[in-house]
Amino acid sequence: MAISPPSDLVLDVVRAANPDDVQIAQAKLAANKAAFAATSLAENGNGFGAAVDALNNASSQAGLGNASTHAGPSKVPQVYRKFEAMVLQNFVKNMLPSSETLYGKGSAGEIWKGMMAEQLGNTLAKDGGVGIAEKMYKEQVDKMRNGGVANATTDENDKKMALSAITDFQRKTLAAHDANDGDKSITNQNTLTSQRA
Repeated sequence: MAISPPSDLVLDVVRAANPDDVQIAQAKLAANKAAFAATSLAENGNGFGAAVDALNNASSQAGLGNASTHAGPSKVPQVYRKFEAMVLQNFVKNMLPSSETLYGKGSAGEIWKGMMAEQLGNTLAKDGGVGIAEKMYKEQVDKMRNGGVANATTDENDKKMALSAITDFQRKTLAAHDANDGDKSITNQNTLTSQRA
């Protein structure tokens, strides 16, 4: 009797298995294969970021993009770009659909969704972002030029309005606190009265 153990044994096990279990195992293998292919592409520089770069290059060559709308990544320090990427990551994560079929169930699905949002945020920030990094960098440069004053252009009217808003907030907070203390003292008096009776 001549058999070929590796193939015959595997086929026998597959034939004996529950068809639903076989389909689940095949789906898991396909998902693992896709994940491996994605990481291989990313490691070789052919991942999502490279695809977006290629699209940006093609649109700028076709005259669709306007490079002067954002300051280039070289003009703004990397710290500001990373902050903008973090902000964009939070925006993107909230905008992504919350589908279990798309990302998976439970914490693994949340991790995949977070990783996708992180990559999108990093790519958007690297390619100019929405202007958060430029604005923050410009404010920091202006602050340094004005001798360390954070906002040298604030006039007295703005300061008075801010102070009155703070005072009003403090008044409301203290009034709510005093009302809660009054309710507690009434409750304590009622409790003492009922205990004495």
